[in-house]
Amino acid sequence: MGVKEAPTRKGKEAAKGLRQAAAGDERKTEARKGSEMKKGAERFEERAKSSDGKSAGTKQR
Repeated sequence: MGVKEAPTRKGKEAAKGLRQAAAGDERKTEARKGSEMKKGAERFEERAKSSDGKSAGTKQR
């Protein structure tokens, strides 16, 4: 649930904190890695690959 969709003030604050924490974690990972992480569909494919190197789409075919 996004920050704007949260039904209560406490929920909105929690969503905002989670979003900020995730952004901070991503910046740390990018700094350690030395390059930006992939975004959108590219990132989904990158993270969906299993240890055998095949993506989820490849396995379903």
